[in-house]
Amino acid sequence: MKKELFDELMESVKEMKAKRPSIRQFKSGATRDTAEGKLDWEGFISPVAMHRFAEYMNKHRVQADGSLRDSDNWQAGFPRRQTMKSLVRHAWDLWYEWRAGQEELKMVDLLCAIIFNAQSLLLEITLGRDVEE
Repeated sequence: MKKELFDELMESVKEMKAKRPSIRQFKSGATRDTAEGKLDWEGFISPVAMHRFAEYMNKHRVQADGSLRDSDNWQAGFPRRQTMKSLVRHAWDLWYEWRAGQEELKMVDLLCAIIFNAQSLLLEITLGRDVEE
């Protein structure tokens, strides 16, 4: 099942590449294939939000013992169950803050924590793995 999900994702990418139409030519004479069927990263992702997320991640690189973990340390994987528990906890905390206090800095940190956990869980599911506890 896990390998099937990964294979399905890879097949989808291949299909998008195969559907790309021909070439466009600019007034300068330069040519390039069209943007049709390509992922629009510039449109899908907000650099403002991702900059704030990167600041959050950088702040949380410092571990309890004071040492600094690598920025991509999280990609080694976390157990799905633990990640889901953390995601839900942060979502509830965000909802509470939304209703009770609306401290924007606190909500921004909670949103970043939700993004982190969602991204971590997405990585585990996409790779078809579940790290043992």
